[in-house]
Amino acid sequence: MQKLDVAILGATGAVGQRFIQLLEGHPWFRVREVVGSQRSAGKAYADAAHWILNDSPPLSVARLTVKALDAALDSPLIFSALPKEAALARELDLARAGHIVCTNASANRMLADVPLLLPEVNAEHISLLEVQRRKRGWTSGALIANSNCTVMPVVMALKPLLKYGVRRLHLVSEQAVSGAGYPGVSSMDMIDNILPYVPGDEGKMETESRKMLGYFDGDGIIPLDMIVSATCTRVPVIDGHLVNISVELEEGPALPSIIDDWGAWQAAAPVPDLPSAPAFPLQYLDQIDRPQPRRDREAGGGMTTSIGRLRECPILGYKFAALSHNTVRGAAGCSIMNAELLAVQGFIEGFHVAQTAEAI
Repeated sequence: MQKLDVAILGATGAVGQRFIQLLEGHPWFRVREVVGSQRSAGKAYADAAHWILNDSPPLSVARLTVKALDAALDSPLIFSALPKEAALARELDLARAGHIVCTNASANRMLADVPLLLPEVNAEHISLLEVQRRKRGWTSGALIANSNCTVMPVVMALKPLLKYGVRRLHLVSEQAVSGAGYPGVSSMDMIDNILPYVPGDEGKMETESRKMLGYFDGDGIIPLDMIVSATCTRVPVIDGHLVNISVELEEGPALPSIIDDWGAWQAAAPVPDLPSAPAFPLQYLDQIDRPQPRRDREAGGGMTTSIGRLRECPILGYKFAALSHNTVRGAAGCSIMNAELLAVQGFIEGFHVAQTAEAI
């Protein structure tokens, strides 16, 4: 099939590089435009990017010339890894001009008409795009966001438990340094240390989780009615965000039943057949000291959420740990999977993908 051309905003940064790495060899998409800062514009990508991932930039991208942020773009599909301030207006301008924009940036996530999409959890929220286009007068453009990277393991782990009724949630994160971008946190602050504060993330965990686990009523997203309290910390780990979760459920399922729910859970069609979807979106690890970032972050190519240490909580009822790869599942990988869902559902004008499963 003819691959769809895509552009990457913020292509020289840490998440932009992860987009490039994950899109190399993608069956549907190919990188044709890279966008960077003013100081990078006009340079070959290989010269402009300080590559921090393993190996080197793919040759197909290394030779591309970096475009300025305000440059005209030809690609129908755009992935955004922009900083919040740069993303705020530019993403909406590009969507207004007819592009499909899948963003990892936080700037527009909580707009009422922007889906905060994680396909296994809330693929039905894609219908909000019809509201977005109607209200904004867009015919072919759209803006779709994925959540803060630390929210990902939380909502993935909670989705199979919604049937029990989630009342209250207490979260304590241990977040990898790659979540701060590059060069990120100073080595003098991070080595032999833990920082008990990650700017902005606690509020995101408390609001984004409710939006993602809520429901679409035909006109907007009704957030899940639960109380959430979050504490976010930065730890000296390169990749992988671990969240310690305590949850109160309306019903009182037995611990083995919850573990069975996690192991058996799969999203509705066509999500499991998307190219980036892992065979097992969740895995439960029986070892008492798992999950661990170094050992478990690459599960499912970095797209599987690992859960462990389920036990009784004397305050809320249940507690466990959940881990996701923050720059794969929590960032670029989720945006790519969102775009795959859009393609299957026919939201990308002029681009059609053969469906192997019944649409949502």
